[in-house]
Amino acid sequence: MRALPFAPGPSRARARGAALLMALMVVALISALASAALWQQSLQFNVESTERDAQQARWLLGSALDWARLVLRQDALSSKIDALTEPWAVPLKEVKLSAFLAAIGNNVDDTSGLTNDIFLSGRISDLQSRLNVRNLYDTGKIIPTEADKFRHLFQLLDLPMSELESLLKALALASTPRSDKNANLTLMPQRVEQLSWFGLSHETLKKLAPYVTWLPLKTSLNLNTASAPVLQSAILGLDASNAKRLVSQRDEHPWDNLESVRLALGRTTAIISDTDHTISSNFFEIFCQMRMHEILMLERSVVQRDGINVKTLWRERRPQGSELGCPISVPQPC
Repeated sequence: MRALPFAPGPSRARARGAALLMALMVVALISALASAALWQQSLQFNVESTERDAQQARWLLGSALDWARLVLRQDALSSKIDALTEPWAVPLKEVKLSAFLAAIGNNVDDTSGLTNDIFLSGRISDLQSRLNVRNLYDTGKIIPTEADKFRHLFQLLDLPMSELESLLKALALASTPRSDKNANLTLMPQRVEQLSWFGLSHETLKKLAPYVTWLPLKTSLNLNTASAPVLQSAILGLDASNAKRLVSQRDEHPWDNLESVRLALGRTTAIISDTDHTISSNFFEIFCQMRMHEILMLERSVVQRDGINVKTLWRERRPQGSELGCPISVPQPC
């Protein structure tokens, strides 16, 4: 009898199908593990690249601050006044770092083109162009003449007078010496945005920020840089029209001395004080912005100039998306 050819049974077919399925599963698993490893490596590379760029941005911001301090030092060597017509007061619009370095005579050999991907902008502002909150109090007492200046400013800006009175009471209390060591001490603000601790609302602070400052010691107002509302608030007897006229005149020809301001006022009731007013400044705010690839870094610093020496009092830095200095407006940066 003739033998029939061998035909695989159902069990053998199922075994071969299971083996094929297992092989496919192994290949899929290996592919998934390889993809995960590649993704992890890519993520680590991106994190390290971003951190490197951020570190470079921080280093460059420090260099920008040093350059701004040098500008203020050179200004002290060349001029005895501080006015908005001087080089330090000109804002630096966003520019490539390579172009900026070339403009200041620093010819960096950058064959990689790195500086072409970095953008710098910023400004220097005179903090003595604003009313100084530190002038308001002295060891537990509010100084009436200084309080009147702030009341006048609040009226001009249409701000709630009740918030100012709350601020004055809080400043008097916080500056009162405590004899009892166990007494609860009130923390004294050191920056304008911290005045919210003493009753000023966020809306009030936003409107007030361009016109006031908080400096570590009492200061005179620089008439060469103060805005019209500040001049009107700080000069007794000065009305709005004369304040605008002073600003217009000094922007063309800055005052060399206080007597020049008195002559410019003519026959008015406005009083220029040798102690309350000046034509130069010692405190400045430096605002810088650095943009590098996907990194945007903002930095605000306050410096004090003593003669030709310029020291940094404090500085704060914020990454992209953060609000710098709460209510402080930014033109946007130096």
